[in-house]
Amino acid sequence: MTQDELKQAVAKAAVDYIAPKLERSSIVGVGTGSTANFFIDFLAQYKDEFDGAVASSEATAERLKKHGIEVYDLNSVSEMEFYVDGADETNANLELIKGGGAALTREKIVAAVAKTFICIADGSKMVDILGDFPLPVEVIPMARSHVGREIVKLGGDPVYRDGVTTDNGNIIIDVHNLDISRPIQMEEKLNNIVGVVTNGLFARRPADLLLLGTSEGVKRISRNGA
Repeated sequence: MTQDELKQAVAKAAVDYIAPKLERSSIVGVGTGSTANFFIDFLAQYKDEFDGAVASSEATAERLKKHGIEVYDLNSVSEMEFYVDGADETNANLELIKGGGAALTREKIVAAVAKTFICIADGSKMVDILGDFPLPVEVIPMARSHVGREIVKLGGDPVYRDGVTTDNGNIIIDVHNLDISRPIQMEEKLNNIVGVVTNGLFARRPADLLLLGTSEGVKRISRNGA
């Protein structure tokens, strides 16, 4: 199977998982990226069976609206059963690196609200230790140099993502060669740097369920019985 076919398989598996649990009042959180786009396309078949969605980016909001799915501001939503999104890397504990599409802050906020966070990814994203994929960090523009110096102190090599502005009006620094053998601790250290909005480690709030696309089919890996 091609990578796109694996992405489509896990996206459909996610829709098949949540569809029987949707109610007319349900709000679904939707992530950003190519795998999430496939999920949106499959989810559209059930648009009359749930209330609407919360989007983690402007691009996702536009795709949802094109399918006729109502998009809500998160502040108007009291609860959310599911958040479905892809990942740039995942480990066996379902701790993730996200942010390749520069939507990490909104993704992290929506994931924090959802009762169940479902990660959909192809098998190439599974790693033993996070960090081969450069870790995105969203930064207030005026703090760019300061944050870069602090990241160097943590052992990382910061690279400014040229030409990219997040939906929040900030910049992205991609961190190479960082030791992420202790993801929760590294997530906290980076977030404690003044000027950092957040970083792409989803360790304090990992996924609850991973649907992993492989040549043998979609594997389901759960945490806490999700």
